[in-house]
Amino acid sequence: MDRLFRLAESGTNWRREVLAGTTTFLTMAYILLVNPFMLGQEAGMDFGAVFVATAIASAIGTLLMGLLANYPIALAPGMGLNAYFTYTVVQGMGIPWQTALGAVFISGVIFLLLTATRIREMIINVIPSGLKHAVSAGIGLFIAFIGLKNAQIIVGSEATFVALNPDLFQKEILLTLFGLVVTVLLMIRKVRGAVLLGMLVTAVVGMISGVVAAPKGIFSAPPSLAPTFMKMDIAGALDIGLFTVIFAFLFVDLFDTAGTLVGVSSQAGLLKDNKLPRAGRALTADSLATISGAALGTSTVTSYIESSAGVAAGGRTGLTAVTTAGWFLVALFFFPLVESFASVAAITSPALIIVGVLMAGSLREIDWKDLSEAVPAFLTVLMMPLSFSIATGIAIGFILYPIGKIFAGKGRQVHPIMYVLAVLFITRFAFLGAI
Repeated sequence: MDRLFRLAESGTNWRREVLAGTTTFLTMAYILLVNPFMLGQEAGMDFGAVFVATAIASAIGTLLMGLLANYPIALAPGMGLNAYFTYTVVQGMGIPWQTALGAVFISGVIFLLLTATRIREMIINVIPSGLKHAVSAGIGLFIAFIGLKNAQIIVGSEATFVALNPDLFQKEILLTLFGLVVTVLLMIRKVRGAVLLGMLVTAVVGMISGVVAAPKGIFSAPPSLAPTFMKMDIAGALDIGLFTVIFAFLFVDLFDTAGTLVGVSSQAGLLKDNKLPRAGRALTADSLATISGAALGTSTVTSYIESSAGVAAGGRTGLTAVTTAGWFLVALFFFPLVESFASVAAITSPALIIVGVLMAGSLREIDWKDLSEAVPAFLTVLMMPLSFSIATGIAIGFILYPIGKIFAGKGRQVHPIMYVLAVLFITRFAFLGAI
């Protein structure tokens, strides 16, 4: 292990790495409940198969990251991308989930091709920093809004479109608020695995109060993967109308992964001359994870910022990631718990709201004093929850940014690729309507 993962060279040992990998798993294990809820219950896919696909795809991606790149970074289906898959593509656009999986698969293949060339680096460099942070923050607001909606805290209104539920004292809503408060308190106290622990505490209180049904067991053989395995419709996803869908999957994955890799690697002291060694291998692992995830039956697999918890616990090498991957495989045998708890919005909604809060932190990186930066960023953030579409928010920002820079007399500072993307998005709106 020392030779394979360079433990001594990295100033660590196998005990510390295993502890770090376990810590990372605990901080992100909530995805095993949230993803089957979104793709299974909300998008019409088989709940059990999505659970298995989530666990295996996470294990594959994390294992590749550990073995190929030797980084202590874990992967799983991305929060925000699973919401886009479910609520915008499947529910909003009426696209079958098989076709949506095809779009995820294609985006993964494109990501792999971009990684094998210099194009990936060029794209990352030409997209303005403000827009990158706006997309992250907008996804955070979108996810939090979904959590509030699923919990029935926010409801529809003929007069105001949306409104606060006038009856907040329903048992389900009170349980959601309890779970939110408990999770926030745990996070403030920096408790490891606060989100997962908050969900478990909420589930126990829910069972005591009669809101949540007791699980039929704790351990069982994993459900069948057959209902989702290799069911992606690649031909259907190649329709010209799905260009924006594929682009949204690709764009968010590209920058979410790049940001996570740089952020976690910087925390671990792995950057050299402000550059990430073996970045190509890390991005290759990410793209292969997305491709395999689509084949198994789940939305885009991406690097998780929760990996920083494992780094804080001492993780410095790929052995941390390998340990996390092992825990994802062990989790396959806890399906009875997931089946009972994941379908209850009061348990999953606090996690969505908390993740939204964390992602909204990107707002501080936007230059609010420069209106040519602030307006496109603000409308990108605002339009995601209001239009219930991540792709629409991205499109609005990419259209307004070059226009704003032209009127600010800074048109030459905008890379030609940004103008091309703006024209493509305008054309998409003009001929195919809303995204």
